[in-house]
Amino acid sequence: MRRFVRLLLHFTYQEAMSCLFPVFIFAALALSKLVAIPGLPRYDLLLLLCLAFQVLMVKSGLETKDELKVITVFHLIGLILEMFKVHMGSWSYPEEAYTKIFGVPLYSGFMYASVASYLCQAWRRLEVDIMGWPHHLFVVTLGAAIYLNFFTHHYVWDMRWVLTAAIFVVFWRTRVTFRVAEERLWMPLPLSFVLIGFFIWIAENIATFFGAWRYPHQREGWELVHLSKISSWFLLVIVSFIIVAELKYVKQQLVQHSSQDKPV
Repeated sequence: MRRFVRLLLHFTYQEAMSCLFPVFIFAALALSKLVAIPGLPRYDLLLLLCLAFQVLMVKSGLETKDELKVITVFHLIGLILEMFKVHMGSWSYPEEAYTKIFGVPLYSGFMYASVASYLCQAWRRLEVDIMGWPHHLFVVTLGAAIYLNFFTHHYVWDMRWVLTAAIFVVFWRTRVTFRVAEERLWMPLPLSFVLIGFFIWIAENIATFFGAWRYPHQREGWELVHLSKISSWFLLVIVSFIIVAELKYVKQQLVQHSSQDKPV
């Protein structure tokens, strides 16, 4: 029992530190719901707060410059997806803002970036390693297919369940290992996808409660986000994880090539 409590406390602390950016966004959503600044729309205030916190994370050393690059990629990917989904009526941002593009406030990209921030922070803090990572061709193809399906399912058959089955086929031998205190633990990679997707769904309920965005069924008042969204977040987490893992692989290869090129 002492060992369990010690590991749990250490893991909880590392997870909490990894979630600094998401927690800040929730706090900013709650604060901006209660406090209004004359002449500054709420969505614009959220953008300024997110930018300030991002600078603080890098300047304080809580986030590295390489992690900032990954987060920026997620910000752009998220904005593209947001613009399309808002255009298709999947959800909306009903409040006015100066920093809206095609109906999407720029701060929304930070919600995707916060997922990347968590992945990068947890990867570093828990010394995450992957065992049995599939061939890069399979992984990149699967990740691209999942991302494209978020767009194409509005026009053709939704492939999410086929893609979900493909995930378990591609990653069935893959394990994620991580360090908690002085012990090395592991779990099947698909299970980690499910757990992260579930907790993001919980976070999504909190975000919609504070008016971060609104689904069509929430127009008359807040309601629980549909459970079907867990599958969407499950797939999005996989895309996020693949991007982080592949970027880390590319960086590792560049470092190895650089070290080989140095004169002895």
